[in-house]
Amino acid sequence: MREALRTSRNPLAADLDFVLEHTRPLWEDLRGERLFVTGGTGFFGCWLLESFVWANQELALGASVTVLTRDPMAFSRKAPHLANHPSVRLHTGEVRSFEILEGSFSHVIHAATEASEPLNRQQPFEMFDTIIGGTRHTLEFARAAGARRLLLTSSGAVYGPQAPDLARVSEEYAGAPNVADPAAAYGEGKRAAEMQCVLSSRAFGLEAKIARCFAFVGPYLPLDTHFAIGNFIRDALTGGPIVVHGGGMPCRSYMYAADLAVWLWTILFAGASMRPYNVGSEVAVDLADLAALVARIAGLKSGVEVRGEADRAGAGMRYVPSTRRAQAELGLREWTSLEAGIGKTVSACRGVTGQRPARRRVGA
Repeated sequence: MREALRTSRNPLAADLDFVLEHTRPLWEDLRGERLFVTGGTGFFGCWLLESFVWANQELALGASVTVLTRDPMAFSRKAPHLANHPSVRLHTGEVRSFEILEGSFSHVIHAATEASEPLNRQQPFEMFDTIIGGTRHTLEFARAAGARRLLLTSSGAVYGPQAPDLARVSEEYAGAPNVADPAAAYGEGKRAAEMQCVLSSRAFGLEAKIARCFAFVGPYLPLDTHFAIGNFIRDALTGGPIVVHGGGMPCRSYMYAADLAVWLWTILFAGASMRPYNVGSEVAVDLADLAALVARIAGLKSGVEVRGEADRAGAGMRYVPSTRRAQAELGLREWTSLEAGIGKTVSACRGVTGQRPARRRVGA
């Protein structure tokens, strides 16, 4: 009966139990403590808050989280069960200039500045400045709050375009974004953010954990931005066909969001300071095959349309990490298959009308 009640109250209950199962001993680090999160209302942030609230309740941690948000009302509409939860406090402000709160916070997660392709393309300086200024201000806050540990959600974009002959990019890869290309503002900003964390760690003793995140799928994923898998799910849910650009040859890999949450919490609590960890799936799939898989799982009848010419030799066609470091040092692995992750996401989106946007063609 208790299990049925828990499931009815939160459709993510099974996933959240999974996260707790794989992180249970680590949560003692937060017992009775205060956590501060930037970017808590985005895809990563919602999963971090869902799993925090779940663990806090199940383990009676007596912890609380303060979430930085520019628009508390919008977040309350998006996730009222999180925004109104007694262990969650909202702090209104912009990441570069928010008011530094009084009192101590033991842990900080800096997850602000998502990979917004339109902002990166149209206002690259704003993107770069938000990442740099936001990281600097968050580090200032962490120092003032006496935080012991900070997690930066960085990006695989720090490696620049992945070489076409490189199956998986590791943390030792010496590639980098092209600083002469304004479109590299996001990746170069994340590289600089990592350096800021390392310098702060060396100067003030803060344990700075770095998660270089790749591509993901799961509930809360936006369906109307530049994320190919989100676009494909949107197309499938609105009757299709699923449209694939670039000849269908670009190659990606996708980790399910519950696995992502396990990895992020583990890196925060147990990862080595100033040592980046790739976060993502090693199972590569080209976009044409991905679209066909989404169509099959969603039961789409109208199929897939592949448009454009394939550039088989082009750099940047692959975006697939090596996660050997996280597996060897932290015991992490990918538990949820791509097929299962897509199925869970499709089911969740069908149950939330707010995740059924009108069709809009976005390049994959």
